[in-house]
Amino acid sequence: MSFDRRTRIEQMRDADRTRDRRNRVVAIALSTLVVAGLVGFGSYLVLDKSEAKEQLPDAAAQDGKQSEEDGPALAAEPVKGEKSWDAKKLTRNHVAGEVKYAMKPPVGGDHNQAWLNCDGVVYEKAVPDINAVHSLEHGSVWVTYNSKAADADVRKLASRVDSTPFSLMSPYEDQAGAIMLSAWGKQVTVDSADDRRVAQFFAKYVQGPQTPEPGAPCTGGIGAAG
Repeated sequence: MSFDRRTRIEQMRDADRTRDRRNRVVAIALSTLVVAGLVGFGSYLVLDKSEAKEQLPDAAAQDGKQSEEDGPALAAEPVKGEKSWDAKKLTRNHVAGEVKYAMKPPVGGDHNQAWLNCDGVVYEKAVPDINAVHSLEHGSVWVTYNSKAADADVRKLASRVDSTPFSLMSPYEDQAGAIMLSAWGKQVTVDSADDRRVAQFFAKYVQGPQTPEPGAPCTGGIGAAG
């Protein structure tokens, strides 16, 4: 084999090796780009889903928003099983002594000149009827329960009252139902804290049209701070 031929062969082999190296470099570079692209796309999907999740309101917020939107509709509905008394026949005199009421808990009548603080106040012990009735006169809803009420229901109702101005809650052992809601001249017994009538009663009667003294305060009275 001549020198020139061997030289050409070596040159061809060098060219092949160079081409192979170049192809490997290109292949590696392309693989790296593909992997980087997949990683980047995966990160984008994660971030996109995360942002979308953050933009969606959580279930509690949705429920709260729905409750607010349903307020007027709830207030327009009659409350099934509700008892009513003629507001004009419920006397409103301020008295110093005890009052014998025709219903338990009372929904109106003569009462003490001092009202119970009712700006979303949850009382852990029984409260005087004569002061609670004055709070009803100011447009509050009074939630009461006895020992038959489930602890879970008591907690849920307390949470509702705690976040609702012009409402109060207290135990009332002598009442007929496990859970009862009272407003001036209005009262209903419900099965549980999840009973739809709870939301209805609050929507209708917290500072509702039955209020004898609309605009009167629910703070500055007696009882828990408020």
